[in-house]
Amino acid sequence: MRKKVGTSAIDASRRRKLIAGALLRPTLTVFALGSAYFLLPWPDAHTGGAFALLIFGGIAVLGVTAWQVKRILDSDVPALQAVEMASVVVPTYLLVVAMTYFAVERADPASFTEPLSRMAALYFSLTVFSTVGFGDIAAQTDLARALVSLQIVCNLVLIGFGVRFVVAAVSWSKQHRTQQEVTDEASE
Repeated sequence: MRKKVGTSAIDASRRRKLIAGALLRPTLTVFALGSAYFLLPWPDAHTGGAFALLIFGGIAVLGVTAWQVKRILDSDVPALQAVEMASVVVPTYLLVVAMTYFAVERADPASFTEPLSRMAALYFSLTVFSTVGFGDIAAQTDLARALVSLQIVCNLVLIGFGVRFVVAAVSWSKQHRTQQEVTDEASE
């Protein structure tokens, strides 16, 4: 196990590298995911495909979240890692929801009050997530309404439990690191 270093002991050069990495990794990840969302071809849509997309996308978001939580727990700077986590998980989640809305609309063009382009689907998922709800796009079919309702519930879970869980992980990591430093100093 590598020795963890307290935040106060990190020199300016290492701090700059950590911050640069915490900015660069999420930026590149979101750029790659966004590029894939907008540029990759879409197969023919059907309702079953939309559900499969939602399920596998949800599993992917949970996987990314679990990986990021592990990184927080193992990090020398857990608070910075938590910011990086939010910068990756939230856009990934919004893209998965947008992909689902887009697939549902392609399977049934009457699902929403207007046709959804990829940008419109992303815009709609963001307005639902932020609870802005301009009203320019609305769900019209039971399936679309069910998906929007599911997104609202997932939003509450992500924001409520997610934030609480990440704060607890950061706190645990800091406490564990401090205990490890005390133990290391006592053994020297």
